[in-house]
Amino acid sequence: MYFDKVEELDRNELEKLQVERLKKTIEQASNSPYYSEVFKNNNIDSSLIKTADDIKKLPFTTKEDLRSQYPYGLLTKSLDEFVRLHASSGTTGTPTAVFYTQKDLDTWADLMARSMYAVGVRRSDVLQNMSGYGLFTGGLGIHYGSERLGCLTVPAGAGNTKRQIKLIRDFNVTTLHIIPSFALYFAGKVKAEGYDPAEMPWKIALIGAEPHTELTRKKIEEMLHIKAYNSYGLSEMNGPGVAFECTEQDGMHIWEDSFIAEIINPETGEHVPDGEIGELVMTTITREGMPIIRYRTRDLTRFIPGKCKCGRTSRRIDRIAGRADDMLIIKGVNIYPMQIEKIIMAIPEVGENYLIELYREGFIDQIKVKVEIKEQYFVEDMRALQGLQKLIANKLRDEILVTPRVELVQHNSIEKSEGKAQRVIDTREVEK
Repeated sequence: MYFDKVEELDRNELEKLQVERLKKTIEQASNSPYYSEVFKNNNIDSSLIKTADDIKKLPFTTKEDLRSQYPYGLLTKSLDEFVRLHASSGTTGTPTAVFYTQKDLDTWADLMARSMYAVGVRRSDVLQNMSGYGLFTGGLGIHYGSERLGCLTVPAGAGNTKRQIKLIRDFNVTTLHIIPSFALYFAGKVKAEGYDPAEMPWKIALIGAEPHTELTRKKIEEMLHIKAYNSYGLSEMNGPGVAFECTEQDGMHIWEDSFIAEIINPETGEHVPDGEIGELVMTTITREGMPIIRYRTRDLTRFIPGKCKCGRTSRRIDRIAGRADDMLIIKGVNIYPMQIEKIIMAIPEVGENYLIELYREGFIDQIKVKVEIKEQYFVEDMRALQGLQKLIANKLRDEILVTPRVELVQHNSIEKSEGKAQRVIDTREVEK
C-alpha cells in the first residue's frame, strides 16, 4: 500500500535515520561559504548531533539569510554540478534562489511520486498539470513526480479553460493539479460550457500553492465531483512534495526521511507541544547541493497528535493557519507589500499614500492597489490618467507576477491612521 517502505518505519528507526542524515547534512553544509562561517562562529560540527532533538543546538536560517547569500553563497558544490534553479519573484529586490543537482531533482521526483501515490494516483492514471511552469516550483515539481510515478502527463499549464476541458475529455484525464481558487472558477466554466462535472473522467485533484479552508476543499469536491487532496511545499525546501495528505484527508504527512520539521513559538523560538499552533521550521536532510538548516518558514500550523489511520508513521501537520509575517499569497504567488511599495513610490506622479485591497471575484482572489496621485498630476485629461494607471499596473505585474487592478485617487483621499499605517485590507469572506 506504500510507494516507499520508509513510510512505515517505526519512530525509533525513523529518528535514527534522521540523525544519520542530519549529521551528513551538517558536513555537506560546511562546504558552503555561508554555513562554514556560521558553524565556525558557533563551534558547530556534526558531533553535536546525538539525537533528533539535538537539532535545537543549531541556529535558525531566515529568508533574509538566503537573500544575503544570493546568488551562490549557500552552494556546497561547484556550479557545473547543478542542473536546475528556481527563484522567487522580484525584479527590484533580492530574490531567493534554490539550486538542484541531478540527485536533488531525483529525490524531489521520488517525494512527489510518493505524495501522489498516497492519495491514490497510479501509473495507469492520466495527470493534467494545470499549474504554471517556469521559476515557480509547483509546475515542474508535479510534472516530474507524475512522470516518475509512470503517469501519462499532460503539461497543460495555467489558464485557457476551453482547451483544458478539451484535453481532459480527449485524453480521459483522471487526475488534475490545480490551485484551489482556479478549481472553483474552473468548475463554473465546465458547467457553462454545457458539461456535467459528474460525467467527466477525473477522480482526483491535487490542490495547494495557496491557503484555503476546509470549506473551500468541500466546495471543490462538490462542484467538480472529485476528491481533492491538500499539500504543502515551499521553494526553499524544494517546492511541492514536502507534506501531503493521504486518502484519510486528516492532515498532511511530512516526509520525515527528507525533512526534519519543528514547530516553535515565533516569539521565543522554543518548541511548542503537539496540537499547539506555532511557526513551522524545516531542515533538509537529503539535499546535497544546497542544504538549508532550521529554516523559519513563517507559516503557522500545528502537529496533529496521534497516528494516522493509513498506517504511515510520519508526523502530520494541519493546514496552514496563517503567516507570522506580512506575506500575501495571491494565485499561488508570494507577494510582500514592500515589493508593491518599492514600485509605486519610485513613480514621480505618486503621492505618499497607498492601500492594498484583497478581494474575491467569483471564486478567484484578486488584488487591488489604490494609489494617491500628487495634486498637479490629478488632472481632467483621462488619457493621461489612464496611461499612468497602465504604467503602474505593468510595473507591478513585472515585479509581483500578478496583474493587480490599479485605482488612482486624489491626494489625501485615503484615510490615514494615527498609529502604524494600515497598508493592507482583506475584504475576502472569512470562511470557517
